Amino acid sequence: MAEIQISARVSISDSEIEWQFIRSSGAGGQNVNKVATAAQLIFDINASSLPEFYKSRLLQRRDHRITQSGKIIIKCQESRSQLANREQALADFIALVSSVNRVQKPRIATRPTKASKVRRVEGKKKRATIKAKRQKPTAES
Repeated sequence: MAEIQISARVSISDSEIEWQFIRSSGAGGQNVNKVATAAQLIFDINASSLPEFYKSRLLQRRDHRITQSGKIIIKCQESRSQLANREQALADFIALVSSVNRVQKPRIATRPTKASKVRRVEGKKKRATIKAKRQKPTAES
């Protein structure tokens, strides 16, 4: 059994990943009709050996590849080769799982400068005068 390295400290066993090979959709002639080249990776988050931090962050994530039951399903059919599709699906899986480790830094709210406020108001005034000149003259003027 091989180990799949997620990060420097985290790795999972190859046996935790289930593979299914299915026929690809789309154009491709006889190759599409006969050969199961599309690779589908299935990984159960709850039953895995991942640390609790990874599990909770993955389950909270809003990603179409993560099902309600807590399974990651990645389908790859980009290549005509089953091996290439399998490698691409595995790379996508590693990228997805390792992405929860990165914490986004919080945005610090900033205030607009005085000059930017003045520029905004001047632009609004200029636009208002342009629109006012488009109106038909009234009987009073």
